[in-house]
Amino acid sequence: MDRETFQREQGIIGGSLEIQEIVDVVRQVAPTDITVLIIGESGVGKEVIARAIHTASKRSKKNLVTVNCGAIPEGLIESELFGHEKGSFTSAVETRKGYFEIADGGTILLDEIGEMPLATQVKLLRVLENGEFARVGSSSPRTSDVRVLAATNKDLQYEVQQKRFRPDLYFRLRSVNITVPPLRSRKEDIPLLLEHFVKEFTAKNGMKFEGFTNDATDLIMSYHWPGNVRELKNVIESMLVLENGRRMDADTTRKYLKEYHVPVMERNLPVVMNRTVEQAERELIYRALVDLKGSIIDLREMMLQQGNSVPPETDALQIDQTNGNGALSLSEMERRMIVNALERHKGNRRLAARDLNISERTLYRKIKEFGLHE
Repeated sequence: MDRETFQREQGIIGGSLEIQEIVDVVRQVAPTDITVLIIGESGVGKEVIARAIHTASKRSKKNLVTVNCGAIPEGLIESELFGHEKGSFTSAVETRKGYFEIADGGTILLDEIGEMPLATQVKLLRVLENGEFARVGSSSPRTSDVRVLAATNKDLQYEVQQKRFRPDLYFRLRSVNITVPPLRSRKEDIPLLLEHFVKEFTAKNGMKFEGFTNDATDLIMSYHWPGNVRELKNVIESMLVLENGRRMDADTTRKYLKEYHVPVMERNLPVVMNRTVEQAERELIYRALVDLKGSIIDLREMMLQQGNSVPPETDALQIDQTNGNGALSLSEMERRMIVNALERHKGNRRLAARDLNISERTLYRKIKEFGLHE
């Protein structure tokens, strides 16, 4: 089967050189059982690549089970992955299979693998090495014949350096790396994606669409697309519904593209959507300060370990609520942002975590740390 036919059958949209190279790698790795690590920003289509690998593999008749590691609270993730025995913890009222048992014979995609707790990483490594695991509350080993795919929007090598990710698991996962580039770096794919999403949505909803003017298409092509392919799809669907399929010119299109956003930076600062400029700038500054605080604390610890004296100014990072001049400390800023996010979303932790650009598990930990009860 040639590349074009394979790409069409697997639903990988795009004609850029980057996408062609990814398709070639998918064709090579799909027939094997090798572990694949898929890397890319949120919304670039990592799950599409994982699904293509599965459907083109010898396991295609079995399940593809997708697990969002960042959405499962830390205390439950082992139970979700490996199952549990009845009575193994308070709410374990019955024996339950985990995702690895459910995916037996098929493929499991561990999305947001960089959010997995270190203790769980140890058990995952064992599964990758010999297929063995044990349910929570049981000492009896079980086996599962599962192909493992993993996806992340984090730099796992950096996470290893920060001791947040096990190096042995990282090296085991990176047998084959597929990096999916952001949409802004492969803009020649936008017209194809645009056509695909329009056809898909209008056919599903029995709608007619009069199309885009040239200046509207130029505007779409020039937009930064911080939310990548996912944002493009959502914007197109909103346009079709709210404009009743009318022909879209530049002025109308601009209404759907004017949300405030900041370009993605190397330090994982948040992409801010649907917020006021004031809110976005405040949160951007906050995240930058948190990064700076972490760097200074790491440097301080390293100097202490080497027996060097530490400048007293670094202790200013440990203050309680204000810095002596009436300004809020980082800890208090963090607490207030979490409280505000929870209030905005009426206590919905999933939406609050997404709003803050952190995982649900991190939010749970922060709520406990600050003693918040929303």
